[in-house]
Amino acid sequence: MNALRKFERVAGRISGAFGWLAGWLCIFMIAIVFVDVIARYAFESGSIAMQELEWHLFAAVFLLGAAYTMREDANVRVDVFYAKMSKRKKAVVDIFGTVFFVIPMCTLIVYSSYDFVAYAYEVREVSNDPGGLPYRFAFKALLPLGYFLVLIQAFAVISRNIRILGGDTEMTHITSAHQEKL
Repeated sequence: MNALRKFERVAGRISGAFGWLAGWLCIFMIAIVFVDVIARYAFESGSIAMQELEWHLFAAVFLLGAAYTMREDANVRVDVFYAKMSKRKKAVVDIFGTVFFVIPMCTLIVYSSYDFVAYAYEVREVSNDPGGLPYRFAFKALLPLGYFLVLIQAFAVISRNIRILGGDTEMTHITSAHQEKL
């Protein structure tokens, strides 16, 4: 059980670091959107690069924050049924969903995005729009990275739920509010 807890802590730190980064990117994105809206409506001036930066920052927030969301057990599910289940039943549902849905999806996306990202780097892909962002290839690298982070966290979720099924009550990297729900 100690090895599982140690793995969960390492995965949790990684997810936490990228979640922290996603939080700051979210604040930066809000500031960019605010400036863009003011420029468009107050000064009738807009920037294609600014709009593209908003889209790319939104993608970065989502991709880098997904593993953190999973770590904190804040992901969306059908809580009407799940909330009424015992800890053990929740653990079984979480293991099943992670093994049969999360891991295959993440593995497929990480694997299939390699050529997509490699080609973007090879050609140093830029925006097709005049005045757009010059480094689109860098943002595309966040696709496999984000899903790889979720994949790592998925194994930590499985680990945590195996411990629950084994009778271990110590929860690793779940906020106290979420521990009360367990």
